[in-house]
Amino acid sequence: MSLTKDEVKHVAKLASLTLTDEEVTKLEGQLSETLEFVDKLNEVDTENVEATHSVTGLQNIMRSDESEPSLSQEQALQNSKNTENGQFKIKAIFEND
Repeated sequence: MSLTKDEVKHVAKLASLTLTDEEVTKLEGQLSETLEFVDKLNEVDTENVEATHSVTGLQNIMRSDESEPSLSQEQALQNSKNTENGQFKIKAIFEND
């Protein structure tokens, strides 16, 4: 399947890309080659092939989401050099100096 320059420009517009005429010409050939390869894949007989979502057989292993006690405010602040009103006190990030 060969793409025309107008089709390449249309695809570029859909992707919000600004292309030069040189880029359009280059992509015209590259995208056409890609589509030809996909067409070859469509020729493969897959009638007796079972559909699958994974070929490795691996599965995600996840632990159950269980809540656990967290640090108390006092424990969380115990190693901090600067605290104020039960919170970490840090130098301002946005200063006008």
